[in-house]
Amino acid sequence: MAGSSMSQVALAFGVLARTGSAGWVAAVTSTAMAATIATMLLGGGIADRYRRSTVLALTSLGAGIAQAGIAVLLITGRPPALLLPFALASGTFQGLTTPVLRGIIANLASGRGLQQASSLLASASNLTRIVGPAVAGLLTASVGGGWAVAADAASFLLAAACFARIAMPRPPKRDGDGPSMLGDLREGWEYFASQPWFWSVTLAFAIFNATNRGVWQVLGPVIAFHTIGAPGWGLVLSAQGIGALFASVVLVKVPLPRRPLRPALTAMALAALPLVLLGGGAGLLWLAGVSLLAGAASEFFTVTWQTVNYTYISERLLSRVGAHDEFWSFVSYPLGQISAPLLAAAFGTAAVALSGGTAAAVAMLCVSLLPLFRRIEIRPGEP
Repeated sequence: MAGSSMSQVALAFGVLARTGSAGWVAAVTSTAMAATIATMLLGGGIADRYRRSTVLALTSLGAGIAQAGIAVLLITGRPPALLLPFALASGTFQGLTTPVLRGIIANLASGRGLQQASSLLASASNLTRIVGPAVAGLLTASVGGGWAVAADAASFLLAAACFARIAMPRPPKRDGDGPSMLGDLREGWEYFASQPWFWSVTLAFAIFNATNRGVWQVLGPVIAFHTIGAPGWGLVLSAQGIGALFASVVLVKVPLPRRPLRPALTAMALAALPLVLLGGGAGLLWLAGVSLLAGAASEFFTVTWQTVNYTYISERLLSRVGAHDEFWSFVSYPLGQISAPLLAAAFGTAAVALSGGTAAAVAMLCVSLLPLFRRIEIRPGEP
């Protein structure tokens, strides 16, 4: 996670420094994200079918090799087109990894421990988000983004070695008449489609990700490149990490509300504020302050959503259903990344950032008003 938090900044600014083109930033990041999305559903089937620690070791090894290739190309100044196959491979391995991680906590905790475990894992992740982007910004400004991506590659290889030493529970043994991989995937889809409370949130995030995260990731570095610079952008992303870390630490001890989804979705509207301020030309301090608030709001939703998932979804279905959540909420992400520079060229970066932030906030507020969330409860000690 530490290496990945550095890679997000380093890759964008490394490509910008090499090409000066937001289009190439969109092409490289969209290639990786498209591969991640395309393999998520398969990753969910694999995660619920095989030992999760083994899958994580193999996918981390593959991602480390792919990131090492990207680092070499950036350091040696090769044409940006050569980055695309490595971005494709890296995104593929990360797509297979994501559903596996969704199922691990249910193997390790139950009841009140589900929220605590989610919060502890989030705290570790958020701590890396504070330091990683700032270090990446400084490395990019001094020796180049390739070295930060190289650190990401090393972190994946180290993670692979650690996962190889973990013995997760074996899935139940399947007989010859058991369902096929396709049957497993169909079962996950049927559960996802039958739960309105689940797919309505996923739909809202499809809108949120296309407008907020897509524009933020592509236009954010472009605007920062001409205003606050790479170190400033790294500090803004670190501020998000600080807010998220604060929220995750608090949630280790403070129980969630009994009906948590409505306040969590309402809070997610705050995560669109940094995009609005970015479009409005706000200075570094204002942008960092609002990003801190947005990080806390996002983490409150993340812990809430994971805890509700672990409470209401069977452990044997977690990775497959979670893969549908990731797939359908991120399927619009490459579209947002590709369209952002095109819309910015037509209407200006400020207008796109402002409209994108507004649309993201409205999506969250609208879904939070659905009456069905009143039935989703978390009770103390519930398994």
